[in-house]
Amino acid sequence: MGLRRWLLILLCVGASAGWAADTPEVPGQIRLASEAWNDYTNADGSGLAWDVLREVFEPAGVKIRSVPYTRSVGLARRGEVDAWVGSYHDETEGVLYARWNYDSDHIYALGLASSPEPTLKTLGAYRLAWVRGYKYEEYLPNIHRFNQIERRGGILPMLQHGRADFYIDALAELKYILGQADDPAVFKLTHIAELPLFLGFTDNERGRALMALFDRRMESLVTSGELKPIFERWHQPYPF
Repeated sequence: MGLRRWLLILLCVGASAGWAADTPEVPGQIRLASEAWNDYTNADGSGLAWDVLREVFEPAGVKIRSVPYTRSVGLARRGEVDAWVGSYHDETEGVLYARWNYDSDHIYALGLASSPEPTLKTLGAYRLAWVRGYKYEEYLPNIHRFNQIERRGGILPMLQHGRADFYIDALAELKYILGQADDPAVFKLTHIAELPLFLGFTDNERGRALMALFDRRMESLVTSGELKPIFERWHQPYPF
């Protein structure tokens, strides 16, 4: 056997040993649950977030489970997956949050083009709506009147018939919704806030090991700039 082949084997063994030392009881894939957000966490495994998280957990990779948001939280809390995707910091008790976020949510208000333009300061004066479980009332100031909806299908008629003044969501989702409008010019998007996005890890030994690994990998990837091409490929702002 040639020297170069021996060196290759030693490098592979060393890498495997390093992974095992970092995560002593972590099997080959990291189990993550997420709602299927368009071009972000698609059910087929494509999307910005999946690409970022595959890079973070390389070489183990991720095994995805596409479920509604509130169910993804429950799966992580019960330990049926290792973490859920798209949490805001300290959003839910009984789970673990790493020091690093993996992205930021670009929060916008969707309303009629004829409506006054809301700001973060004035948002609480309006009747708002968002998807159940997102808890924007805990992250946006002075929120008083809001309804939580089960699905995004009827948002445009809801605004047109005056049942809410503004619908709040991430920019990618709002662009998808607007893409279904007969006349998008009837509506208007207004930037409201930037909210860092985290994984919510299961609170057990495995979850703590994965959280520590996540922080180490994110620090390395952000320092090296290796995540920038992923955000560029999906035409999204780089959050670091």
